[in-house]
Amino acid sequence: MARDIRDLFKDEQIKHESMSETHQDTFLEKLDKALPVSAKHKFNWLQIAATVVLLLGLSFGAYTFFKVNPSITTTTATTKPVELKTLGDVSPGLKKVEDYYLASINLELSKMTYTPETKDLFDGYLEQLDGLNKEYQRLSVELTESGPNELTVNALIDNLKLRLNLLYRLKLQLQDLKSDAVDNASKSI
Repeated sequence: MARDIRDLFKDEQIKHESMSETHQDTFLEKLDKALPVSAKHKFNWLQIAATVVLLLGLSFGAYTFFKVNPSITTTTATTKPVELKTLGDVSPGLKKVEDYYLASINLELSKMTYTPETKDLFDGYLEQLDGLNKEYQRLSVELTESGPNELTVNALIDNLKLRLNLLYRLKLQLQDLKSDAVDNASKSI
């Protein structure tokens, strides 16, 4: 027959066993053997390292998300960023011309191989390209501020043509250097 445990305690038929005074100390010793202190410290260091990596990742992501590209925008006297106009903003036909030249320029740049022998030649042409790129940016600012006019549009197109022609000349000079090197190598054999 089932008996209520409360009745058993009231009747004190069950004797209460008390723990030894050293029971808690013995338990803590066994716990320290099972989980050494060094494992606890490793876990804390892992948490700190993970937190640092997470914060660095979030900081880098926020930096790249909120970064303003200075080549696309310029600041006016009121310090309000204004997007630069391109030839594509003037007319769809000019957008095709601009896209053609920019694609051709990028294609020619990607085809060229840079070697230590051609370093000086490359550096000279890259300086000229950089100057033309700065002039193109200046002309884009002028197009944005004063609106489209024939002189500015023609200057932008001429700038693109000049950059492409410059790359063609670089390509020819690289081919000449390569053929001269092959000729010199075959003569020495």
